[in-house]
Amino acid sequence: MTWPTVPSLSTVIARLPLIFPEGVENRQYCIREATAKTIAVMFYCGAIHGSDRWARPSQVTDMSNEQIALTDQSAREAWCAYMLSNKKKQRSSAAWYAVNSREQIRDECIAKGLIPNQAVFERPGVPTTSSKPKYALKPEFAALFDETLEGDELLAVITAWQLRFLSTTAMARATIIRRNAVASTDRVQIVFPSGSAITLAPGESSMITKAVVEQFTRHFLIQPAVLWLSESANKVIDNRLVEDLHLHIDQSKSLPDLILVDLNPADGNILVVFVEVVHTDGPVSQQRKEALEAIALDAGFEAEHLAYVTAFADRSASPYRSLVHNLAWNSFVWFASEPESIIILKLGTERKLSELR
Repeated sequence: MTWPTVPSLSTVIARLPLIFPEGVENRQYCIREATAKTIAVMFYCGAIHGSDRWARPSQVTDMSNEQIALTDQSAREAWCAYMLSNKKKQRSSAAWYAVNSREQIRDECIAKGLIPNQAVFERPGVPTTSSKPKYALKPEFAALFDETLEGDELLAVITAWQLRFLSTTAMARATIIRRNAVASTDRVQIVFPSGSAITLAPGESSMITKAVVEQFTRHFLIQPAVLWLSESANKVIDNRLVEDLHLHIDQSKSLPDLILVDLNPADGNILVVFVEVVHTDGPVSQQRKEALEAIALDAGFEAEHLAYVTAFADRSASPYRSLVHNLAWNSFVWFASEPESIIILKLGTERKLSELR
């Protein structure tokens, strides 16, 4: 059986971010250079499902630039046979990775990235600790690295694969993120629950703010209103609502990006929601939560009727990954790319998991 053509490593590296857009689960493991090298080695070994040829992580760590450049079939067959033999092997001094990097290839690139996202097939019945090769590219995924595909034709093939193999949730997240990225160069119009509208400066922070006002309020509040919105060029406050609620908002203090109000919550008490919009920094940390609560009490709010939300663009994006350890207990986390879902950081509950679920 003819062995597949080995695409250049630069081609694999360039195409992975197109194949796995932002919003895909564990995207960071799918688009890293180590993953590109893993895929290139599977091509080199002819490890495409259906060929009965398989690859193992040690072949990735032991590969070198000199070896992968030897693309004739006899050289590839000889190298693969030698790598899978019981002979003591002399590693190239130019090997891509250290021997102890096998776990990174197996546990992250393959197990967390490529297998869950329908790119790699794992040979059944082979234990995790076995030295037998057991990984192969799925043929439909391998076809995405055909170097004769370019431009619109390549994008059409990638899109067809995504619609067939990536999850509906992943594609929905990717669509929202892509739409926000395209729109981030334009001024952002936000329509309040009351029907009035304002326009904010271009940028991802404005897009997240728009999502909070138009999507979060719709999914999580019953009768929402925007009490306060802060943006570099805009400070919007609903003075009439402030007066009706007998509040005292001191705009000289460090107010959050948004203050929302639910005028008709399920328990009958007005709920006030402090929202911090995070594009790079500024989540609701414990220190920030305490500062906001002090502002709220000074303004006339009641502590038991307050909620705190940190809003991010997406849970796979770097701001959330880098700041999640700073988020305050008894607060909420919301993502513009998954508007119907929310994370609750519950502190010190005595309730059992069977109740919480």
